[in-house]
Amino acid sequence: MRLVLCLFAIILLVVPASAAQNELEDQAAARSEAAIGNLLPPASFVDMQGRQITLEALRGKPALISMVYTGCTDVCPAIIENLRPAIEIGQEALGADSFTTITIGFDTRHDTPQRMRSFARARGIDLPNWLFLSGDQRTVQRLADAVGFTITPSAGGFDHTAQVSIIDADGRIYQQVRGGVFNPPAIIEPLKDLMFGRRQAIVSLSGISERIKLFCTVYNPNTGRYYFNYSLFIGLGIGIACLLLVLIWLVREFRLPGGGAHS
Repeated sequence: MRLVLCLFAIILLVVPASAAQNELEDQAAARSEAAIGNLLPPASFVDMQGRQITLEALRGKPALISMVYTGCTDVCPAIIENLRPAIEIGQEALGADSFTTITIGFDTRHDTPQRMRSFARARGIDLPNWLFLSGDQRTVQRLADAVGFTITPSAGGFDHTAQVSIIDADGRIYQQVRGGVFNPPAIIEPLKDLMFGRRQAIVSLSGISERIKLFCTVYNPNTGRYYFNYSLFIGLGIGIACLLLVLIWLVREFRLPGGGAHS
């Protein structure tokens, strides 16, 4: 009987706690989505070499922003380690200088440039254009609010959102990728949208070129890599050539004596 009562008491404690946790997670997800469209605030940080870096200076190309704390032993290291392959593949497919990756330490008392450097080295991060930044409490909190990143102090450190914010070239939040595991397309497809303009009208030859790059750069799940699918490009070229041949034939037919006339 005592065992039954103990089990019943445990259920009474666990169920409300689980419901409360789910509610907090739902609120964090809603906050993250609500941040889409926000403009990043003016903010200055310090990189691993002690240099001042401003968010405004990083505009002009897409960026990825993640927030971690170096004292974390599970979620934060996993986020960076799982993000690394997607960044590597994205740089290979789109160009190493085509976007910037930014990781910011939010435990401002401890996430110094030295700690951020050690954190990056321990994760094996040596990719170009990946910045690990430190900042003061006010600046970091302002950025967290702008990107919809939830931070809650806890007994073991911090409870926080696991997300990567995708930023457009003007400094606005374009999309959120939540979770600690990142399939390459989840990161790279939004970058392709921003770089090649999936949602923009084709108004020039350069626009046509960008649209070809958008649709011909495809992901092969078997190799885990992006490649330029020449078959799509060749098919498009053949289609255009056939259309031109038909147009030439029609023009010649109508230019011949009696062309286009009906008996």
